[in-house]
Amino acid sequence: MPLRHKSAQKRARQTPKRTEYNKHFKAKIKSALKNVSSAKDKDTASKELKKAVKVLDRAAVKGIIHRNNAANKKSKLTKAVNKLK
Repeated sequence: MPLRHKSAQKRARQTPKRTEYNKHFKAKIKSALKNVSSAKDKDTASKELKKAVKVLDRAAVKGIIHRNNAANKKSKLTKAVNKLK
């Protein structure tokens, strides 16, 4: 079925680009979370937490994840870091 409307054509062009960007950013989020949870000592974990919070806030501002989702992830990570010795 050919795309006859200009708006449909534009959407067809933009969707793959946007999907690729979102995948890239979500992978960045996952790796940041993994770095925090895999840290052994509190100093390293707190440094990684700071980086992860920055990534999560950026994703929330960009609309890649919901701001409450970002807040929940930051809260869980902070609790995990605070439990470390």
